Amino acid sequence: MKNIQFERGTIRNIRVHVLPTQQFKTYAVSVYIGTPLEEEKVTPTAFTPFVLRRGTQKYPETKQFRERLDDLYGAGFGFDIYKRGDYQMVQFRMDLIHDQFVNSTESLLQKGIEFVGEAITKPALDNGKFVSKYVDSEKITLQKRIESIINDKIRYAAERCIEEMCSDEPYRLHPLGKIDRLQEITPESLYSRYQEWLQSAVIDIYVVGQTSLAEVMPIVERSFDVSRADAGSYAKKPEHRSVSEVREVIERLDVNQGKLNMGLRVYTTYADSTYPTVLMYNGILGGYPHSKLFTNVREKASLAYYASSRLDGHKGILTIQSGIELDNYEKAVAIIKKQLEAMNNGDISDVELQQTKAMITGHLRELQDSAFELIAFDFNNILSGVERTVPSLIDDVLAVDKARIQEVANQVKLDTIYFLRDRKGGE
Repeated sequence: MKNIQFERGTIRNIRVHVLPTQQFKTYAVSVYIGTPLEEEKVTPTAFTPFVLRRGTQKYPETKQFRERLDDLYGAGFGFDIYKRGDYQMVQFRMDLIHDQFVNSTESLLQKGIEFVGEAITKPALDNGKFVSKYVDSEKITLQKRIESIINDKIRYAAERCIEEMCSDEPYRLHPLGKIDRLQEITPESLYSRYQEWLQSAVIDIYVVGQTSLAEVMPIVERSFDVSRADAGSYAKKPEHRSVSEVREVIERLDVNQGKLNMGLRVYTTYADSTYPTVLMYNGILGGYPHSKLFTNVREKASLAYYASSRLDGHKGILTIQSGIELDNYEKAVAIIKKQLEAMNNGDISDVELQQTKAMITGHLRELQDSAFELIAFDFNNILSGVERTVPSLIDDVLAVDKARIQEVANQVKLDTIYFLRDRKGGE
């Protein structure tokens, strides 16, 4: 097992993490910018990177911006927007080839970090505000992105279940925001929010490759032109509420297949010592093709086209997703509840236990072959305030037994049952 050791420093209240390694032929650069999920800010924050990717002060036209990436030997640059617990994350990523594999007199790592820094901190402006044509164009892009979720009924049902389950928590908010709030945004208001975002967000810069912290720090200092009074921290713990009764929500739209989703509170997060056990709980319940949901609900009972579970380890929530015939609602709910009861009773076979351990540990070993996966794993530690390594998590998972899983299972509470069905018989 490889020894993964990031070198760390801070510049202008921006945290820098560098993993010197000979393992990869490319450099991986990743910038995480995190803020608490808030109703008024989630949409403009999500919209910001769409506008930032259109141009910088140095390359104000989008064509120039993209040609610069070609100059960097086809470096890849992009961003993701998602939530981790009650935080909204914007992640910028760049991968570029190592200097030794190209005929260049300039350091590609330096030029790459400079490009990312310019994209984030020196955007193209027009009279002290974002360029109007970019704002108008990217509104359409983001609107289509949000609408694509609504049109994909599997994703829509998953989001609606979370929205209902966490109706009084920040986690209810979708990280891409809302279309109606998007239309209110102006170039002036977005630039104002952008400036506030850079000042108040927690910023972590990661670099993985044949380099060192000593080499990267001065490049970051030159490239990220932002003065920050505070580094911030991910101190906010996810909200948890007790479950007094299970909520049932039925929504009617023009669908031919029912989407049955359930939201459960596991009351365990990535920072907790029982996290490896919750990983096993989710894996045995519905995380893999050999799991109880897939085997019993889909294969044996033929009640679902798909049936699985997903764990959000930063929020402490587990969701179950299934697609069923409209008339099978009661049957499907009953058999899913039966699988939850089996977990509570410790009804877990040795095969289920061993196959799940093999799947989880196999995934953990594989992530060490990807620079961005190594970055994501380390950032989970930063976000959670814990010190975990891949080998230690593998050992912890292998040590989990049925008794521990049963103990965790009896803490899990079914919170919400959400069913998306047809309009027939409805309003």
